[in-house]
Amino acid sequence: MSLWSIVSHMPPEEFSSLFTEFPRSLRCLLADWLENQPWEFINGSDAFCTSVASGMLSAMLEKLRSAASSDGQQCQILQQVSSIENTYRRDPLRLVAVLKAILEGEKAAVLKRDRHLPLSFHRRQEELKFSLGLQRLQHRVHEIQALRDSSAASPQLNTRDSQLKTEGKPPESELPTLILEAMKELEVAKQQVLKRIQIWKRQQQLAGNGALFEENLAPLQKRCESLVEVYFQLHQQVMAASAELGAELLPRLLERFNEVLSSLVKSSFLVEKQPPQVLKTQTKFQASVRFLLGPQLLKASAKPYMVRADMVTEKQARELALSAYSNVLSESTGEIMHNVVALETNPTSGTCCANFKNVLLKKIKRCERKGSESVTEEKCAVLFSTTVALTPSNLSVHLQVLSLPIVVIVHGNQDNNAKATVLWDNAFSEIDRVPFVVAERVPWEKMCDTLNLKFMAEVQTTKGLLKEHYFFLAQKVFNDHSASLEDFQSRSVSWAQFNKEILPGRGFTFWQWFDGVLDLTKRCLKSYWSDRLIIGFISKQYVCKLLSTEPDGTFLLRFSDSEIGGVTIAHVIRGKDGSSQVENIQPFSAKDLSIRSLGDRIRDLGQLRNLYPNTPKDQAFGSHYNKEQTGKDGRGYVSTAIKMTVESERDQQPQNAAGGSPEASQAQMFSLPMLQPELHPESLQSVLSPICPPAPFCPQPVPTGYPTGESNINMMVSDNLPSSFPSTSPMLSPSLVMDPALSHDPNLAFRNPLPFMPNQYMSGEASQLLSGGPSPEPRDEEMPELAPFTLMQNSPRWMPPSMDLPPSSDFDQFLQEMSVEGPALCPPFMPPLQRSGYPGPNASCWGLGESRWDDSVRPGHA
Repeated sequence: MSLWSIVSHMPPEEFSSLFTEFPRSLRCLLADWLENQPWEFINGSDAFCTSVASGMLSAMLEKLRSAASSDGQQCQILQQVSSIENTYRRDPLRLVAVLKAILEGEKAAVLKRDRHLPLSFHRRQEELKFSLGLQRLQHRVHEIQALRDSSAASPQLNTRDSQLKTEGKPPESELPTLILEAMKELEVAKQQVLKRIQIWKRQQQLAGNGALFEENLAPLQKRCESLVEVYFQLHQQVMAASAELGAELLPRLLERFNEVLSSLVKSSFLVEKQPPQVLKTQTKFQASVRFLLGPQLLKASAKPYMVRADMVTEKQARELALSAYSNVLSESTGEIMHNVVALETNPTSGTCCANFKNVLLKKIKRCERKGSESVTEEKCAVLFSTTVALTPSNLSVHLQVLSLPIVVIVHGNQDNNAKATVLWDNAFSEIDRVPFVVAERVPWEKMCDTLNLKFMAEVQTTKGLLKEHYFFLAQKVFNDHSASLEDFQSRSVSWAQFNKEILPGRGFTFWQWFDGVLDLTKRCLKSYWSDRLIIGFISKQYVCKLLSTEPDGTFLLRFSDSEIGGVTIAHVIRGKDGSSQVENIQPFSAKDLSIRSLGDRIRDLGQLRNLYPNTPKDQAFGSHYNKEQTGKDGRGYVSTAIKMTVESERDQQPQNAAGGSPEASQAQMFSLPMLQPELHPESLQSVLSPICPPAPFCPQPVPTGYPTGESNINMMVSDNLPSSFPSTSPMLSPSLVMDPALSHDPNLAFRNPLPFMPNQYMSGEASQLLSGGPSPEPRDEEMPELAPFTLMQNSPRWMPPSMDLPPSSDFDQFLQEMSVEGPALCPPFMPPLQRSGYPGPNASCWGLGESRWDDSVRPGHA
């Protein structure tokens, strides 16, 4: 974005005082062209500045005449152009001053309104400054050449200079002065190149957090090569004028020349493609380094130059930096495979690179950590090094460059905390720092910018965080719900608050929670966030305040405050007394939303009507609904669909006489019994009588209430079994229900969730529906204590709840008769030898002979 693209949309009255000597109509015609000229960097009145100003005046007049030919007011424009030419042709530096004042006024107006200028404008200004400085340096070289030529044509002047040098006095000629000025300008241009390289490196580091990055190194390489070309031209002039410079000045100039070339060469060795900043051992990675001056300076060699990659600790990196990368690494802190690659020059692309394609960090040597520093706070780096020979002097140079900081992990569960270390270092490190020093506390405003940058980059959306989101995040990280938004803006956040201290009442840090939101939004909620359908960063308390006055069925979406990576629906319901209540549905994880999308879940829930504040849900989420398949597919199968339902306490039906809801009694299902803590002989008298019919139909002894193998079970398989138990959480547990209208099997109409049922007492198909599949046979000592279950009326072959129990004497007589008439069908009850809460290894303690209670015999089998 150019400066003019902003100024042209501002009120013209703000700039009326700027156009007293230069018409605003001509400024409109020149538009971007005017700010792409180095008016602001022409300082002085020497021959070079005058020459540049005169050339820019001619170019401007030509530009205006070309624009006038396509404009309706051609005559008026041409008159203005003629007036400009007559006014400034004799004094082009005056035109430079006028246009410089106009541009300064426009910049001041934009800064006053927006508080910043476009980044592209700053970049273009920097390029103009360097380009003009390079032109001035070339002009100096031509002046030196002209002066030397004139000195050669005046032998008397040379004789006088030689006599003054013999007497120890400075020469009278301007040559040394010109060379010293040129040398100073060369060093200034070198600093500009080095600064531009540092900016490129910093932008590369910020790109790790999601910032925009112009990674093309071609313009920077061209800048380095053009400066080195002028460097050799000036060096040649100095060596040619060595006789005139004297024995004292020449060595100092040559030393400064060597320092300029050495700095340019070493700084132009860059890591073009960084290794991953979170690096897991035994994992392959890629990286590449580039030598910008390689195509220009690298001397041809019979053997290719080899680049080596080594892992270094923070301490080793600091030592290398303090020695200006002149020391050689003594020992690598990690073992890297395939870490030597040739430095190759490509004549077609004009690049000199070494590409590491299959590098593998085999192991890492941990160093001593500071205080409470964890493994994921320890920073390392990859050191790339090589030794090359340069032309034309055949100078041998040792090149070294460090990668960005790397956190080495050995397990995937360390990834989250490692990313926090990298994010903090990338965001808040300084240019030219000592490796890898970074601030321990930063302004909250900078942290907001970092979180927003990371969020937009990870989710790949143009919709960033809002000030309301920052307010919620500040309350969370500072654990302060009384401060205002303005109060938080003046605060600083520490590294400990960011990812070391556990949030109050939670089991995770601020970053761990925020990273979970990032992952969930990136994987499942990108389109919803981009359409601004998710408020997201808002507290549960504020949601209640927000929805308390809204009509029944109003809802909004927010990220779970108590779980990592969850999104929940908060909605309004009305009680019979007309009072409103805000309920929060149990949060959905990425796994949940991969089974059924958020839009389809919202469509399933009829109690959700309007997205806050008053958008009908079908209007808001209609584009996110998936088309439901009906009828038969190409193979002749009837399509099925999964639906989500949520039952609130207000909607629950009263219990029927058997202890279940009317709906539960319509759909046959079995409630499971509970094993009592202790089994006494008298407690089995009410059980054994009705379950011992004549042989051979006596079922194997299993806990009362489990279904037999031949029973039809209409059931719903819940994705989260524990949610069917009573919970103290105010959230509602959603259930996925298979729509019976779309099912090809009417017996598979999913209704209410099954209570807890061990997999070994379910049919093979049903048990697979539970997570983990059929469980192995539980050991007695591992069996949990469960609450007792009521028996359903429709349970076949099991004692109905209303059956009268026979008296104890009748029961004993029945057992005696059966033992005589029916041999060992129902043997007499033998009391257990041990008084434990669960059956012992001897099955006779159940009073049912030698049969075992295991998964080998299922209910319903003889």
